[in-house]
Amino acid sequence: MTHGFGPVAAPDAQIRAAAQQRQAQLTKPGGALGRLEELGNWVAACQGVCPPKQFERARVVVFAGDHGVARHGVSAYPSEVTAQMVANFLGGGAAVNALAVVAGATVRVADISVDTDTDPQIGKHKVRRSSGAVDREDALSTEEVQAALSAGIAIADEEIDAGADLLIAGDMGIGNTTPATVLIATLTDTEPVAAVGRGTGVDDDGWARKVAAIRDAMRRARPVAKDPVELLRVAAGADFAAMAGFLAQAAARRTPVILDGVVVTAAALVAEDLAAGASAWWLAGHRSTEPAHTLALTRLRLEPLLDLNMRLGEGSGALTALPILRAAVATLADMATFAEAGVSTAEPTADDGATSVSGANADTDGDDEGGTSGTAVPSGASDSGTGVSPDADGTVHRSPHTKPDLTK
Repeated sequence: MTHGFGPVAAPDAQIRAAAQQRQAQLTKPGGALGRLEELGNWVAACQGVCPPKQFERARVVVFAGDHGVARHGVSAYPSEVTAQMVANFLGGGAAVNALAVVAGATVRVADISVDTDTDPQIGKHKVRRSSGAVDREDALSTEEVQAALSAGIAIADEEIDAGADLLIAGDMGIGNTTPATVLIATLTDTEPVAAVGRGTGVDDDGWARKVAAIRDAMRRARPVAKDPVELLRVAAGADFAAMAGFLAQAAARRTPVILDGVVVTAAALVAEDLAAGASAWWLAGHRSTEPAHTLALTRLRLEPLLDLNMRLGEGSGALTALPILRAAVATLADMATFAEAGVSTAEPTADDGATSVSGANADTDGDDEGGTSGTAVPSGASDSGTGVSPDADGTVHRSPHTKPDLTK
């Protein structure tokens, strides 16, 4: 079986244009919310509706798998930690669990290639125990790479069919930044020393071993670099193949994804080769401290939302970014327009092309402090049928989806 996705259609350009038009009508100066406006427009285009809907079932899938190369001194932690952390995820005690609560998401763990038996509930799509050591052997057989791709596709389908409207891929696997760097350095034609980071925190000797392992793995990877499935088979692993299938299938099914760190983004590079155009459905949640992550983001032309020196994986960076994406949806969907709120808009002057503002309470000093620059808030508008009603302390409440009756 092969997985030929074919080109992926982009998010809806007409809806994106409608979202941009709506942004111009909201009670703020144009562009005043900065990148939040671009993000809101992107979500609207992905959903095919304007205004966009708030995410109701954001779902994280942590793809867990071990790697034979971890047995050769490239990580600060032993391979046994993978299974131990999987148990921690299931117990709700990891960073991904804590961040998911804050972000309004739920977590699923998928054992793709953990080097031991795990809870049966997460092993439905398990391909094998540990992928091969990529510096000296193929990661997978031909049958295994196909099985792993199919696993990722099936997991995406399961989540989307169950109602997921936003997906996040997370990772767990000691040593997995080594094959991640192999993929990225190979696909971006970068020397290992320029791409290798500290991963889980290796010392100088460990870093040198990691560079050597990546150099050796890249020698094996280069001959198959133009074939994404073969590249996954030779130089990545079952978890990477599953993530690549997951990301490509999410895009094919028009479901937005927040990418996490270097491991997930390495899989995304391959997924873009599998399904051209898939990256239009992805948002980069953050920039990892791993040098290879920046290389991959640059190749995908994705600008990360956050740069917090994070390097944990699990989906942690993507989850930290999710509240920002929710804010972008909320502002586009729930803010009042100038017409709805009874707020005057900027008007051009006849003499010098500058703008003047109608309304008794216009901000005339040109700054944005204390209100919306270039707009006026009419006195008494809060109880004049605009749908805005302040408490005694000035807190304003507005029904976000109810248009006010402006005829009163």
